[in-house]
Amino acid sequence: MKRMAILLAALLPMLVSCSCKETMDELTDRVFDVAARQSELMAASLGEDQTPKTYEDGKFVTASPSWWCSGFFPGVLWYIYEYNSDPRFKELAVRETAKVENIKYVTDHHDVGFQINCSYGHQYRLTGDEHALDVLRTAARSLTGAFAEEVGCIRSWPFVKKGFSWVYPVIIDNMMNLELLMSVGNMDGDEWLRHVAISHADKTMENHFREDYTCCHLVDYVPETGAVNKKITVQGLADDSAWARGQAWALYGYTMMYEQTEDVKYLHLAQNVGDMIESYLPEDGVPYWDFNDPDIPKAYRDASAAAVMASAYIALDAVADNGKDYLAIAERQLRSLASEEYLAKVGENGHFILKHSVGNLPENAEVDVPLTYADYYFLEALLRYRSAMTE
Repeated sequence: MKRMAILLAALLPMLVSCSCKETMDELTDRVFDVAARQSELMAASLGEDQTPKTYEDGKFVTASPSWWCSGFFPGVLWYIYEYNSDPRFKELAVRETAKVENIKYVTDHHDVGFQINCSYGHQYRLTGDEHALDVLRTAARSLTGAFAEEVGCIRSWPFVKKGFSWVYPVIIDNMMNLELLMSVGNMDGDEWLRHVAISHADKTMENHFREDYTCCHLVDYVPETGAVNKKITVQGLADDSAWARGQAWALYGYTMMYEQTEDVKYLHLAQNVGDMIESYLPEDGVPYWDFNDPDIPKAYRDASAAAVMASAYIALDAVADNGKDYLAIAERQLRSLASEEYLAKVGENGHFILKHSVGNLPENAEVDVPLTYADYYFLEALLRYRSAMTE
């Protein structure tokens, strides 16, 4: 009898744990509570011309609205407002969104899509504000200024980084900026915007991907002919490695292009990329910063890549034609990101939501720190998951 009592005492914590597993609704409530409290604190710490960048060496680091990530914090605020309908967050979102308005005139790089679609895109979606729509239209036209018909792609950067050389660089990240072109193009029936986005997606599909469906970071083109000059990495381990966030951009970008065009070639590429990514994921679903890092399993994890992947997997699950359960992969990633390992405590982590992202390890920049786009795609993924479960 005594032995039975001891056995039951040992099993009780396991039984309680199994019966009390947090539901995804409960998890989402908990995360958005943290997100709201952290984001209010962050908003209060920002000056008129500041956007959040990271928290490093015990210091909150900001950037100007011209920085490529400036649209993500406004997007975080819009997602919080979408979740809780609290007018305070609408007011904060409008304020922070206004900081990036002048980006709508930028014509020489691809990040216009990130900056404007992730801010004004949500303002228009959630409020129907006509001024926000005007900003989106102007920004979409400006983004096409970096497009050359001879190459068929939007040029990513007008500059050359120290230690690198290129002529017409196109990075896989650029796939994310096509949503601005496609959404405005489809809404307005603007075939030029659609042409630029589709041309870019097709050329990227042709030249960025390897036989195993991993992709390189940067393809440099000959501007006069559109021929490939070289393929390199800037933020990954090596030119021939699979940089985790780059794979995430590819998964998200081609899933989005299928949603916008219903062209099955984009869907099938997204599915192949998604299956490839799954084969590299560790048990908790949070990828190592580069799939080919020889230091795995001691290599850095990248929460930002996990957040982008989770959001993309949820969208892919809704349209997949191969019978795969991509939603289960996303849930695994979201549960890990919502754990104590990755989710910050209120008042800590520079008021960012997630910990342990990797920006640019080769340049020792933003390594194992919070990043604003990790927060943005994490909240997006949770909202997408909730929507998927209610449809």
